Amino acid sequence: MPVEWYGEDLAYIHDAGFGDFARNAAPGILDILGRSGVYEGLIVDLGCGSGLLARELVDAGYRVLGTDISEAMVKIAREKVPEAEFRVASLFEAGILPCAAITAVGEVLNYLFDSQNDECALSRFFRRLYGALAPGGVFVFDLLEPGQVQPGAATRGFTEGEGWVVLVEREEDPFQEILTRRLVTFRKAGELYRRADETHHVRLYPDATIAAFLRRAGFKVQKMRGYGGQRLPEAHPVFVADKQA
Repeated sequence: MPVEWYGEDLAYIHDAGFGDFARNAAPGILDILGRSGVYEGLIVDLGCGSGLLARELVDAGYRVLGTDISEAMVKIAREKVPEAEFRVASLFEAGILPCAAITAVGEVLNYLFDSQNDECALSRFFRRLYGALAPGGVFVFDLLEPGQVQPGAATRGFTEGEGWVVLVEREEDPFQEILTRRLVTFRKAGELYRRADETHHVRLYPDATIAAFLRRAGFKVQKMRGYGGQRLPEAHPVFVADKQA
């Protein structure tokens, strides 16, 4: 039976083979923090994954609390960034400590690992984040919009690295606005390769809906095409939500 979220092998592969996104986004995120006047303090990194962004934030002098629903991801993060604190928790149930900034990088808010993820829950979630941020704080994240895959079509591809291969099939339901990713991984274990299957469901949100929810929560909202030099594809915007001082 497929795993629901980032088991041991997919967590390893994501860290080993797909870390450039977080590393390349980090300078742009640090620039956003600086422009918002956030030069120190606690950053809550939601959906922290294997700690790639947390590593950059700690190295820049921030304190970091990372949360992720995947135990395998958090295990890697704790090894990679021992100076930070990491907790295993679902996105909508994670405790949000008072903080200077909040990040959620890598379409974290789209994932349906949390079954209660819908527009109402997301709107309430934004209000909770607003309450946790210090005046002058900032919430930075990216999000997938509808239009990832042509209706009635499926995209297939694979990526390989040293000792591993991952195959991905993507389909989009335009009526429910849900993207389904089916992932098959093969990771070398001794002389053989072991297989693992995961199916990820991703809810797609129009950017205007997200911007309205953020403003309703009290944020000043800016939409960007990427994190500095890390440009993102169409229908994958970055939001910078400031809590005014």
